[in-house]
Amino acid sequence: MRFKDKVVLITGAAGGIGSATAKRFASEGAKIVLVDMDQEGSEKAAKKLNLNAEDYLVVKADVTKEEDVKNYVKEAKDRFGKIDVFFNNAGIEAKYESIMETDSDAMEMVLDVNLKGVYYGLKHVLKVMTEQGSGSIINTSSTAGLLGFPNMAPYVASKHAVIGLTKTAALEVAAKKVRVNAICPAPVDTDMMEDIEEASGMEQEDFNVAIPLGRYAKAKEIAALVAFLGSDDASYITGSAYTIDGAMTSG
Repeated sequence: MRFKDKVVLITGAAGGIGSATAKRFASEGAKIVLVDMDQEGSEKAAKKLNLNAEDYLVVKADVTKEEDVKNYVKEAKDRFGKIDVFFNNAGIEAKYESIMETDSDAMEMVLDVNLKGVYYGLKHVLKVMTEQGSGSIINTSSTAGLLGFPNMAPYVASKHAVIGLTKTAALEVAAKKVRVNAICPAPVDTDMMEDIEEASGMEQEDFNVAIPLGRYAKAKEIAALVAFLGSDDASYITGSAYTIDGAMTSG
């Protein structure tokens, strides 16, 4: 029960990683704020948490709109009085096409969600955490934030940028006892990877070749790392980008 009486805010909460992470935090005693554009999906995820109604909150928000971000932060604070952990997780994949084929609208869409959404989340949650003098933020990057991947330029660019934001934010708020880290997963067995497989014409086995452990990560494995970084067990860890990739980036 590492998170008894703690408040955990999760964006992208209706997705595979977000919902698995909500379940992990709830199992350790946390109160949960689930944020997603897919309110129905968030409600379904919330019902699987086995929490009393007063211990969770579902907020519909578009993370590309700063007013929506300000609102989900306000609703979380109004309901629970604080934010102890923020899993800044909402993201989308890019079209599978070369840089020469990528149009500006496709680039803008991915950067709006994966970069500006993370930036707005940092901006407004950090105001709460620095005021209370505590907190842990975990941003979702990717192995695509560490490596190049052909035909995924917008996604790769956005995830590299998330690591830069993470390191910068960690330096800015360390004196306020707020920690900021990022996670860099390899492919995870979620709907997003199914979409990437379909767009690329590849199958899971094709991607597995690049992963020494020979398989995709499970969402619950990502959730375990997020829970560690959000806990006091990681009290001296900030400004880091943690790979969880089956040794994919070790070669």
